[in-house]
Amino acid sequence: MFRSLLFYLTSLERNNMTELKTKILEDLQANPTISLSAEKIARKLGMNSAEDFTPIVQALAQLEREKKVEVTDRGEFKIIPQQQLVTGIFHGNSKGFGFVAYDETLPDIYVNPDHTMHALSGDEVQVKILRAGDPRSGQGPEGAVADILDHHYDHVVGEFKNLTMGNYIGEIILKDKKLSHLKFYVSDQGLHPQDGEIVTATIAEYPSADAPAVMTGAVTEVVGDKNEPGIDILSVVYAHDVPHEFPKEAMEQANKIPLKVLPEEKQGRKDITKQPLVTIDSIESKDLDDAVVAWKMDNGHYHLGVHIADVSHYVQPGTPLDEEAFKRGTSVYLTDRVIPMLPRRLSNGICSLNPNEERLAMSCEMEIDEQGNILKHDIFPSVIKSHARMTYKAVNKILEANDEKTKAQYKELVPMFQTMAELHRILFKHRHRRGAIDFEAPEAKIIVDETGHPTDIQLRERGLSERMIESFMLAANETVAEHFDHLHVPFLYRIHEKPDGDRIKDFADFLSVLGIEMKGDLNNVKPKMLQRVLKQVAGTPEEEMVQVMMLRSMQQAKYSADELGHFGLGAEYYTHFTSPIRRYPDTTVHRLIKWYREHGTSESAKAKYRDRLPEIAEHTSITERRGIDTERDVDSMKKAEYMEDHVGETFEAVVSSVMKFGLFVELPNTVEGLIHISAMNDDYYEYVEKQMALVGRSNHHIFRIGQPVKVKLLRVDKDQREVDFELVNPEDAPVTKLRVGRDNGRHGHGRGRGHHQGHERRNNHQGGRDNGHRNNRQINRGQTRHGGDKYQHDRKRRH
Repeated sequence: MFRSLLFYLTSLERNNMTELKTKILEDLQANPTISLSAEKIARKLGMNSAEDFTPIVQALAQLEREKKVEVTDRGEFKIIPQQQLVTGIFHGNSKGFGFVAYDETLPDIYVNPDHTMHALSGDEVQVKILRAGDPRSGQGPEGAVADILDHHYDHVVGEFKNLTMGNYIGEIILKDKKLSHLKFYVSDQGLHPQDGEIVTATIAEYPSADAPAVMTGAVTEVVGDKNEPGIDILSVVYAHDVPHEFPKEAMEQANKIPLKVLPEEKQGRKDITKQPLVTIDSIESKDLDDAVVAWKMDNGHYHLGVHIADVSHYVQPGTPLDEEAFKRGTSVYLTDRVIPMLPRRLSNGICSLNPNEERLAMSCEMEIDEQGNILKHDIFPSVIKSHARMTYKAVNKILEANDEKTKAQYKELVPMFQTMAELHRILFKHRHRRGAIDFEAPEAKIIVDETGHPTDIQLRERGLSERMIESFMLAANETVAEHFDHLHVPFLYRIHEKPDGDRIKDFADFLSVLGIEMKGDLNNVKPKMLQRVLKQVAGTPEEEMVQVMMLRSMQQAKYSADELGHFGLGAEYYTHFTSPIRRYPDTTVHRLIKWYREHGTSESAKAKYRDRLPEIAEHTSITERRGIDTERDVDSMKKAEYMEDHVGETFEAVVSSVMKFGLFVELPNTVEGLIHISAMNDDYYEYVEKQMALVGRSNHHIFRIGQPVKVKLLRVDKDQREVDFELVNPEDAPVTKLRVGRDNGRHGHGRGRGHHQGHERRNNHQGGRDNGHRNNRQINRGQTRHGGDKYQHDRKRRH
């Protein structure tokens, strides 16, 4: 017994020592750049008695022997940085350095040019930490790439140029901006294209120590001649690896699907073909996947019916159509074309809710009170018939312009549209009361001629009918999500998590510079806190700047098998139910609804999809981002092409972002471009980080986000999607009391007049153009515009 007691006491002592060592290491790790005496460590741990001091000294001695701490010349203790290995994604800069993102909340790891192992942007790498970050100074960690685990690029797209050099038959001028600093030589192992053709090639050799700026490979496919109409867009599609040709098996399956609803397909469905359902979409839309109906009930409440095309009836799990739809994940909407998720026989035919045609649908009917609360609902498979194919333009003429001719044309439907508008205002106020954040970003429509050349850029108007349909889709999405969350069954959700705490605090610091206080607990941010900020700045010169910075502080919406709510909407429950023709998650949601309706919620029923849903969520989130990136790059390319015809002209613009290397500006037509600091020749400008501004050292002119400027178009590069301006009349800029100078290091890097000498211009700013600005500003707009909702909306596609 004595021996057992002795063993117990020894084990207890050992556990206490291990716990003490862990606490000491945590404390020293929190302050990795400073050393502490044993007395200070004891005080910080609250161990101030004499009997506590001995174990602390013993613990420190053990940690020293284990080479986890070191003793300084002053007899103090400091943590020894461990050779920690982490895995993350490398993001390179054309100057050679890069950053590795390995944690959503922790700062990226800086990698200098000598330590990249020639990794390319997007590569999955293993990184050795060379220097820990310093939380007090805000300095992030530094590391070295130890291994490239997975190459992001397995093929390239570009223009083939004839070249005779050993075993190489030519080179490819790479179109991808992240690869434009590299040479790609073509071996004779594959196809032998003609000079000037756009091609794809597999990569055989990546950059290495022997050839740090060279890749090699063989041509596998010729896309077409670079001057052929549409090849420019197709090259972007190939670059993003977007599937755009349907396999033979999928097309054969699609061609066998009847073009009319068969009598046997109506079995078990509620027939609501008599209800006056209508579709309301843009004029150019051909894939009509939602129809709506509304009326005022006898009790004063509103009936809202949202009826969605039942794609899941025609696209069954495990079939070629389903496999291809899953692979694509989403339809991709490009300037003059759509790459659909489903063959057109489905998307524009049997699944499209065309007027006066019976269609199979999934329906969500809701009873809504005068405050916008959804009191009752029913979700069921149905047979419907659209009574009219309405356009946003026509409904806006009825509701906003009170156009008598249009009202007469649709006189039987006008009362319903007025009821719908009334209900929309109720739903909007309901969302607003709970804190939903409503951004308004201008959206452009690029007009092209028959050759694909852009001839105009027009702003899309977003009127009452667009907002009204958005309200109805949001209501249905929330209702479906809440219904199945309450059933406690595996389900697919659309989530938008709370912003990262550090980012919100940075945003609050930014607001304080403008004299704006963000009221509320920053450690537990609520949507209403951000909503109040937008209300404060509405209509002010700072509004645009605040919106941009708020967007940057927020997370990206994604799909998930766990219901975590939608922060931007202020919604506790949210899913995507309303667009199954163009989004695979919506089709999945329809399958789940029917599965639980037919099989109940037993454990065996719940097991059917439980393991599959996380994979679907992750894959469709990735394909969504791929689609958004492709759409963004095509839009940027076509906007640059449009601006090629306007070099030398002057424009009114607004500063949309401020960086150390210059200003990004936006024209009223949404075209964005760079004023590089080397073109700001009237003064020596320095970047003031806290103000997010460039300030002239001599004349004290200041440039900040949201500031109007006049600019002249200097240069356009369509292939690299670059538009460069210079300031006109920079002396008209506001003057600030802020003073900057060479001895004032806290303002950041100063560059100005004459600084560009000896520097290759593109190297000085391209990494910033990619990473500092476009990854925030343009992606935010893209996700808002296309229903990917960086923060909020389930807006409908424009085709």
